[in-house]
Amino acid sequence: MPNSTSDKGTGGLPPDPIDWAQKKALIEAEAKAIGFSAMGVTTTDAVPGLADKLAAFLAAGRHGQMGWMAERTNWRGDPQALWPEAQSVIMLAELYTPDHDPLAVLDQPDRAAVSVYAQGKDYHDLVKKRLKRLGRWMLEQTPGHQIKVFVDTAPVMEKPLAQTAGLGWQGKHTNLLSRDLGSWFFLGAIFSTLPLPVDAPQAERCGSCRACLDVCPTNAFPAPFQLDARRCISYLTIEHKGPVDPELRPLMGNRIYGCDDCLAVCPWNKFAQSGSEMRYRGIIEAPPLAELALLDDAAFRIRFSGSPIKRIGRDRFIRNVLYAIGNSADAALIPVAQGLRGDPDPTIADAADWAVGRLKQKIITVQVQQP
Repeated sequence: MPNSTSDKGTGGLPPDPIDWAQKKALIEAEAKAIGFSAMGVTTTDAVPGLADKLAAFLAAGRHGQMGWMAERTNWRGDPQALWPEAQSVIMLAELYTPDHDPLAVLDQPDRAAVSVYAQGKDYHDLVKKRLKRLGRWMLEQTPGHQIKVFVDTAPVMEKPLAQTAGLGWQGKHTNLLSRDLGSWFFLGAIFSTLPLPVDAPQAERCGSCRACLDVCPTNAFPAPFQLDARRCISYLTIEHKGPVDPELRPLMGNRIYGCDDCLAVCPWNKFAQSGSEMRYRGIIEAPPLAELALLDDAAFRIRFSGSPIKRIGRDRFIRNVLYAIGNSADAALIPVAQGLRGDPDPTIADAADWAVGRLKQKIITVQVQQP
């Protein structure tokens, strides 16, 4: 593979050696100028035991219906196999810190709780554009080298790589935490043939804290640093197809897309930087459930154009809204749920029946408890 260090120097002299530490500093400065919040560098072979951890997770069935996680495990568990020529992995973080309390909406049961990351434009598109922009700049500065850009849609396990790159550590909720950034940030990766100096991994700093484990509504953490996606509300509202286990539905509350509980209670967020990217801010923050339940397919596509919510489709979305309606204890929403009992999608019809039954039962319970 051609390398920029192979160019001949002037006058027959050998070329000046490239100062890769300086190159790395220039890349980091450009990354921050583009809008990234932090950068770290690691190598593709820097995560020992990754394949074994992935295999154990899959063998336990904790990935649920996410069959794609069991595909290309040779790449997922071994980043070096994904691109053997890569000499460095540049991990980048982009903040989306909320400017409001993301858990406040949980006290408004007639409104929908949407995960902070999904309240604005789709981060896949925004982060990838910035990664490509940085990648083009890198290639201009180092002719003869190659890069590959990844954002959450390729067989790359970003969090372990980000930890070895010094961007943070995986907390007890398995998400990445940072002393400087807190927990509200996206990750992107640039694999490159540049032999950049690597950063030191960050040590885990959770200590005896259990805030994220104890706040989980569905008890989705079998143990610290372990997640059973099958009980995670983010998985249930986004990835899970078909009806949700009736045992879990009441625990979902009014969360219709994702869940931020374990992120929001982390004490490290007290020291987090503010997110300045307005495109991630609340375009669809806390909408009324009654309004969302009336969306047909065309209206759903228009309402959530450019949003990650559009990815799950109208039927799964309305299913989630109906579970939230059933948990609302608001009698005024009974007609809304009744109107969806005849929906052609059987999962929606089932969710509507459940919502009506649960609301009526709640009303009876309240009446019995009244003096």
